[in-house]
Amino acid sequence: MPSPLPAPPASGPPPTTPAARTTPTPDARPGRPGRPAAFTRVVVALALAVLVAAVLNPVFSTPFPVLLGRTLVIAMLLLLAFSVAGLWKAKRVPRWLVQVIAVVLVAPLATFLVYLPSIGLMAEPMWHEGLVMGYTFITGAALVIGPLVALGALYRERDAQARSEALHFQLERSTLEKQALDARLGVLRAQVEPHFLFNTLANVQALVESGSPQAAPVLKSLIAYLRAAMPKLSAEDATLGTEADLGCAYLELMHMRMPDRLRWSIAIPDALRGVAFPPMALVTLIENAIRHGIDPGEEGGSIEVRARRDAATGRVHVEVADTGIGLAETAAPGTGLGNLRDRLRALFGPDARLELHAVEPHGVRAEIVLPEAAAGGPAAAAADRRTPEAPVRA
Repeated sequence: MPSPLPAPPASGPPPTTPAARTTPTPDARPGRPGRPAAFTRVVVALALAVLVAAVLNPVFSTPFPVLLGRTLVIAMLLLLAFSVAGLWKAKRVPRWLVQVIAVVLVAPLATFLVYLPSIGLMAEPMWHEGLVMGYTFITGAALVIGPLVALGALYRERDAQARSEALHFQLERSTLEKQALDARLGVLRAQVEPHFLFNTLANVQALVESGSPQAAPVLKSLIAYLRAAMPKLSAEDATLGTEADLGCAYLELMHMRMPDRLRWSIAIPDALRGVAFPPMALVTLIENAIRHGIDPGEEGGSIEVRARRDAATGRVHVEVADTGIGLAETAAPGTGLGNLRDRLRALFGPDARLELHAVEPHGVRAEIVLPEAAAGGPAAAAADRRTPEAPVRA
């Protein structure tokens, strides 16, 4: 005997979730969207009725059309009993068991009903040997095939429900993960923006306290910069080009503060300006190079910002190199760089990374590596080689 099937979940309206709204119902036949299970059951029942009639035809003296009509009627009655029993809602007895029992009980009754017209037209009594043999054969076939087909349909229904629930769970999990990722990126961005702003204001404060004549022009440039930059800080569609423009404005502001100690250049190929890039990432690296590399040194230094695409891997490398005092072995990772690493992993996955390299004789090169999928892949590398760089120097 087939192993008992577990009771399907209690019927009721599905939960109102994004997954439930976008997932096909369990009644949809796998591989054939829009094909209801009821239609499939009718087709299967008719096909089995034809098959049984063809198998029993050699041993019956009844004409094949009559035999086929009997098996078709029996198949439809068994299907009707199976469907009506499917409305069972009592929890004490599993619905699948009620459906199988209904098919078993209706099988002999349905066979008797299709033989009634023949009994009324015959002069022989009901126990006529041929009539009894025909009734026995058809009833036996219905009792064997009916429950097996019912169990198969119930198994398919349970399997479809399990796959539907698994898909619902995956969609809900994906939605929650995306919401958590968006919240984490919002927190990281909120940490980066004040960090950058407070460091810039601290530079202005140092000029004011020292009585430098550059204080007023620097403050004026800072206000103009913030008016242009603040709307872009929270942009969701930031690109390497927009970030390079912000970096240029920031470097111009810093150059006004220390014109004799800071030299800089930006060279970004036009073909790479449209590459998706984390907001404030480039400014974070530039600000870090000025604060920890250029400012502490007596002679200042230079900052070079450049980008390139690796023709072999398709990855984009964005570098901010300075000739400042270099890496200190005891220096602890700052908030800006730590948050930038988290944002890169959150936006582009584990293949995106931030690396720091020492520059000889002194200085640091910070390099952001974007994976092939985020950078556009090798197909864009050929266009990069045909596009000249657009340098900006001061």
